[in-house]
Amino acid sequence: MKSFKFAVAAAVALMASPVIAQSDADMMFEDPGMLTQTDGEDIYNAICSGCHMPEGEGAVGAGMYPALADNPNLEYPGYAIYLILHGQKAMPALGGVLSDEQIAAVVGYIRTSFGNDYADEVSVQEVTDTR
Repeated sequence: MKSFKFAVAAAVALMASPVIAQSDADMMFEDPGMLTQTDGEDIYNAICSGCHMPEGEGAVGAGMYPALADNPNLEYPGYAIYLILHGQKAMPALGGVLSDEQIAAVVGYIRTSFGNDYADEVSVQEVTDTR
């Protein structure tokens, strides 16, 4: 009888898992509507600020999350584009979650915020070429 109960419980769990499972993209956003968002600041606040902090100051905890504020590496948009697409260490790869337009928008935002003054445009084509 005990093995029958286990089998029933396992079958229920397997049938329910597609219903309760979330895609990686859904898990990245508190609001699934963010998947279509194209404003760099909104994207940053929704998925980047949790690790890099609201003012881009970075953090140390379960991992090391570098400061984006006053970050000279952001002079080159390709640097941030590559890291967002492919990840590195504690930074997850978001190339499968964000569109090229979203990545261009968030890179443009961080390059002109938090004390950074790299105002040249980040194009969607740059992201597509890096992908």
